[in-house]
Amino acid sequence: MIRGFRSITLKRNYTIMSLKTTIDNDIKKAMLAKNKEELEALRSIKSLILLAETEKGTAAEISSEMESKLLMKAAKQRKESAEIFEKEGRKDLAQRENFQLEVISRYLPKQLSEGEITEALKGIISSVGAKGPQDMGKVMGAATKAMAGRADGKMISEIVKKLLTA
Repeated sequence: MIRGFRSITLKRNYTIMSLKTTIDNDIKKAMLAKNKEELEALRSIKSLILLAETEKGTAAEISSEMESKLLMKAAKQRKESAEIFEKEGRKDLAQRENFQLEVISRYLPKQLSEGEITEALKGIISSVGAKGPQDMGKVMGAATKAMAGRADGKMISEIVKKLLTA
């Protein structure tokens, strides 16, 4: 061994890549493939993340829960925009929004099915002790926390109404 040098053992880093890193890598791939539509969608996701990181009162890196909320919000916006464009007869813009929604949904956590949501809500209703529609606020509070990022709030609300009125 050479004097003044010491041996270094390198450990492999097996951490999961952050969403930002994944998006950056996918942007590079889209640039190389010259896929303009996907590149536009990926850049919009990256800009959401960068805006969230630069907001006052946030940590240097945003949590995976915050990333999930950002993606859910972006997906909801794209879905609503596509519906509006469809109603107005702008199929070209609707198609663009649907494609962006498809790209965003790749990074969202797996969504729960209606049956899985119903089963989870039955458990939440019994744990909260809800008796009727007047207890919907209690159930919705617990349900949105339990299923954050994995189910649409609108769907949760509809199923809760159905279960509490039955």
